[in-house]
Amino acid sequence: MRRFFEGRAVSVTRMKLLSVNVGRPRPAPSAGGPGGLTGIDKRPVDGPVSVFDPGAKGTGGSGLAGDAVCDLRHHGGSDQAVYAFAREELDAWERTLGGRTLANGAFGENLTTEGVDVSGARIGERWRVGAELLLEVTSGRIPCRTFADHLGEQGWVRRFTREAAPGAYLRVIEPGAVRAGDPVEIVHRPDHEVTVALQFRAVTTERSLLPALLAAGEALHPEALRKAREYTGG
Repeated sequence: MRRFFEGRAVSVTRMKLLSVNVGRPRPAPSAGGPGGLTGIDKRPVDGPVSVFDPGAKGTGGSGLAGDAVCDLRHHGGSDQAVYAFAREELDAWERTLGGRTLANGAFGENLTTEGVDVSGARIGERWRVGAELLLEVTSGRIPCRTFADHLGEQGWVRRFTREAAPGAYLRVIEPGAVRAGDPVEIVHRPDHEVTVALQFRAVTTERSLLPALLAAGEALHPEALRKAREYTGG
């Protein structure tokens, strides 16, 4: 599958949220979180949704009001407060999966965007969403068994990993409320070349790229930064 954004510029004037998606606890096909529940089945909601820093991983869940994170060991927390995925990438996956319909939120994303090259965003890039919310890109999403079970596609973890267009986790720099239709503006773009896609490849299939991640510094998700430092002996 050819990624939608490869080889073309994205028009800043049309960058926006198509939907804001939250998930309620539901039974997980696999183990899921405590009690066998998962919040991956996210649905668009009407009206404004408050977005905030949920606190440290392990105790803090989602950064969106009303959004469930059932497995605090692996999900949620300040550095994974918000998950964004591009509608254009969902459309590309629909074609690859034989015309299957993927609604906004189908990949468990909180923010479904239009016109934003989410996987091409640089680590530390900052987005102003709506009038108040300021987010900072930290890393790509690593696929897990719960994600695979939710999609129900054969070999999904391998396929998603091979594509290396994982969408982005973001931390909350300034809290605020957002809703569908809000503009997305890139207000800071670091001068390094460490993109979400590169970070994802480095921690999954191409460990030789790990030293390159150090250019992103403390903006990088702490777990990815630790892996890069360990690899280089730092």
